Amino acid sequence: MKELKELNKYFLKYRFRMITGVIIIISAKIVVLFIPQLFGEAISLIAEQAENPLDKNNFKIQLTQKIAWILGAALVNGILIFLMRQTIINVSRYVEFDLKNEIYQHYQKLSLNFYKKNRTGDLMSRITEDVSKVRLYFGPAIMYSINTITLFTIALTYMFQKAPLLSFYTILPLPILSITIYFLSKKINVNSKNVQEHLAKLSSFVQETFSGITVMKSYVLEPINKSDFNYLAQQQKKKRLQLSIIQAFFYPLMLLLIGTSNLIVIYIGGQQYISGQIENIGTIAEFIIYVNMLTWPVASIGWVSSMVQEAEASQGRINHFLKQKPEIVNTIAARQNIKGDIEFEDVHFSYPDTNIKALKGISFLLKEGQTLAIIGKTGSGKSTILELIGRLYEPNSGNIKLDGNSIEKLNLFDLRNSIGYVPQDPFLFSESIESNIKFGAASSSKEQVIATAKKAAVHENIVQFKRGYQTILGERGITLSGGQKQRISIARALIKNSPILLLDDCLSAVDTKTEEKILSTLNKEITKKTAIIVSHRISSIKNADHIIVLEEGRIIQAGTHQQLISIKGYYKELFQKQLLEFNKENARDQDWST
Repeated sequence: MKELKELNKYFLKYRFRMITGVIIIISAKIVVLFIPQLFGEAISLIAEQAENPLDKNNFKIQLTQKIAWILGAALVNGILIFLMRQTIINVSRYVEFDLKNEIYQHYQKLSLNFYKKNRTGDLMSRITEDVSKVRLYFGPAIMYSINTITLFTIALTYMFQKAPLLSFYTILPLPILSITIYFLSKKINVNSKNVQEHLAKLSSFVQETFSGITVMKSYVLEPINKSDFNYLAQQQKKKRLQLSIIQAFFYPLMLLLIGTSNLIVIYIGGQQYISGQIENIGTIAEFIIYVNMLTWPVASIGWVSSMVQEAEASQGRINHFLKQKPEIVNTIAARQNIKGDIEFEDVHFSYPDTNIKALKGISFLLKEGQTLAIIGKTGSGKSTILELIGRLYEPNSGNIKLDGNSIEKLNLFDLRNSIGYVPQDPFLFSESIESNIKFGAASSSKEQVIATAKKAAVHENIVQFKRGYQTILGERGITLSGGQKQRISIARALIKNSPILLLDDCLSAVDTKTEEKILSTLNKEITKKTAIIVSHRISSIKNADHIIVLEEGRIIQAGTHQQLISIKGYYKELFQKQLLEFNKENARDQDWST
């Protein structure tokens, strides 16, 4: 029960509903226990009429009254059961809602490193399957526990008062069943945990398959993928069947209990009635009803124990993630207006999951309204600089400043809200194109969306779609080309109209003419902002105020375009290579035109 202590806050939150539900449960059990008594009295009345016939009219009136009382008690009990479920079960749904929100909000707070270590399917499993197990603890487990305690307390008290010896023999099989089911529930807990873990693996596999379906089809990996899926599905089926086999013992044990207890009541009760220890034959019928009433509560002791243990296993998995502390925390409540001065002071950074040293002593100063371009080989640390500016990671040493303030001393919401970021691998959501563009500025008008799309040179593509801006994209924008996805991501960053613009190789998938068109617009937009452009193309960065060249996390060259092409080094070599390729392309175009 250690893991379930984390849920006590919800008991406190919904205490009034829970208390009301408990009162209703107790009331329902008190009412339902009148039924066996009334039924026994009716049987006794019939037996007396058979032995000593009385006035038939009087007999009919009394029997009708008993039947009416039984129907009335059943009706009141039904109403109370309905109200009981509307309180206790509803509370479990409220807790399920709250817990899912708590997990989701915590997921959003966790740093990127957490998502690199954990698979998406596992994250989804904990917020769905595990929360459902916890809901059963709050709903049926609590309801049946209170139901069992109340029913046993009242029923056994009355039974022992009426026929102590018969009561003793009647309940004799019950503890045996409870103990057996308790040990079964322990096995269920272990198997349930295995089922949940395998389900998380299967969910992760399916999620990754659908996300990477283009790669799967391109490499003709469907047969291998199918084989891997079948293996995981077989493992999941095996674990499920093992759990089902153990759970299948519940109902046979219940039937055994009912049959054994009923036989005891008939045999012992019959002997006591014959010997005169029991005066009314209706007492035997009454006890048979009590046995049937008590059977499910007794069986539910083990079932509830199983639910509690499953809930504890699931809550333990949930707690493991909830106890994960975000590496990046917003410690500043005061709101700030960020203008755009960016400074790196001897910044060193290694990725925590791989320990790769991405940056080694990076220093530069970028004033408000200026543009910095970063170029270098793959893996030189270009994208890392942009991620550090948005505080997606923390540097190991050195200092990063915005407007002269260390970014740790800035409100995290204001910091990120002041940045328009176009990542190297653009991510689009399974919504309309308009919604994707408005993602960072939800209040934008349709006119603003169209104007921004034109700036990103994607408007003409969008209007060609059947539904235009209302076209629903597939997952991760799979229905668009790479260049279209990049341009929509650029439009998303521009419409935000933030003072800082970070462009991470965002024109790599567009042709030269489209690039020139976008750059023409971006150059006008960039003059109003502080911008950092990461690129492999000299044409994308030649107009920047400052250019730095990275190699293995270090700045090996810095200056303007004119300064860098005038000295030997990586930048000049790359410029000459790309210029030669550009001239060859133009020559081919001229050949085709003639």
